[in-house]
Amino acid sequence: MPRGEPDMPIPGGNEPQGSRRAALLALIVIVALVVGGLFLWDRLSRMAAIQDCVAQGRTNCAPVAGQQGQ
Repeated sequence: MPRGEPDMPIPGGNEPQGSRRAALLALIVIVALVVGGLFLWDRLSRMAAIQDCVAQGRTNCAPVAGQQGQ
């Protein structure tokens, strides 16, 4: 191999199994963080809406159970 050329890895070559496992684990962690963030965002936005309702002096701010699909 000439001196100035860097070593290029061969796609699908001898990649260590540990690096694939680490990449998969990192992907799972990222997905879990995104799902958890979306869950928290939903909960906090619902709580903020109820707090805004109460701050306006309303007395019927709690969501009615069973009215979700309508």
